[in-house]
Amino acid sequence: MEELKENKIKKFFQERNKESNKGDFGYVAIMGGCENYSGAIKLANMSCSAIRAGCGVIRLIIPKAIVNSVSPYLLEQTIYSVPDDNSYMIFDKDEIDKALDKIKALAIGMGWGQGKDNEKILEYILKNYEIPIIIDADGLNTLAKMNLEILNETRCKVILTPHLKEFERISEISIEEIKQNPSKYAMEFAKKYNCIVLLKGSTTTVTNGNETYLVKRGCPGMATAGSGDVLSGILVGMLGYQKPEVLTIATGAYLAGLAGELAQDEKTDISMIASDTVEKIPKAIKIIRNKS
Repeated sequence: MEELKENKIKKFFQERNKESNKGDFGYVAIMGGCENYSGAIKLANMSCSAIRAGCGVIRLIIPKAIVNSVSPYLLEQTIYSVPDDNSYMIFDKDEIDKALDKIKALAIGMGWGQGKDNEKILEYILKNYEIPIIIDADGLNTLAKMNLEILNETRCKVILTPHLKEFERISEISIEEIKQNPSKYAMEFAKKYNCIVLLKGSTTTVTNGNETYLVKRGCPGMATAGSGDVLSGILVGMLGYQKPEVLTIATGAYLAGLAGELAQDEKTDISMIASDTVEKIPKAIKIIRNKS
């Protein structure tokens, strides 16, 4: 177990070759949204956290019902709409395959709601793809209803990003117990289910059960709606051009926390909002790059 420091993560933010093109840094996707929660997925994409973190192209996969409400807020992002029932995604194998064509990494669950086909969609992706997949928010709530052994059967590299309540749901361990030793329970779960767990907290634990990093970055100002979406965007953005390893995910958590601290310095712990964190990602990268 190791506390993550900036000099260990500089290598993730090296200057790029002048001959680079967007294809070099990966096509990634964020799947989620429904009519009641379209704001969460808008924030994860509209504020460009994935692109700010360095991917080449970000694709927003959303229900057709919310395209008109989301699209005015998008500039650099692309949209792929999928069939829905009352704004909740429905399972359509062909549409999922088209949506994920050429995608190098996927984040799923932000603003997804509790659609009746969520389990079918998540199960299909886990059983038929080999990409890194970040499961967050309603993706975690969906996973909690499923047989977790699917995590040991999938060819995907699975990254789970729960806060304490979400971890309680998927692990069936009470929050009171988890709080006594969060790293221990995160490590045990990650090892049992062959995944990477990013357990959020004042100290964030990132582990695969064997390799573990503690990320002591972040601030009270990040306790606001959408901060988790920004983190998921950063993570999937980095996975467009980095390997899906524990250190990569821990680096994404560090970057989000540092950017949040910079935002709080300017906006205060009371007034900052999640998009303020996104605005500080470039400055946070500069700080990490310049660390001696």
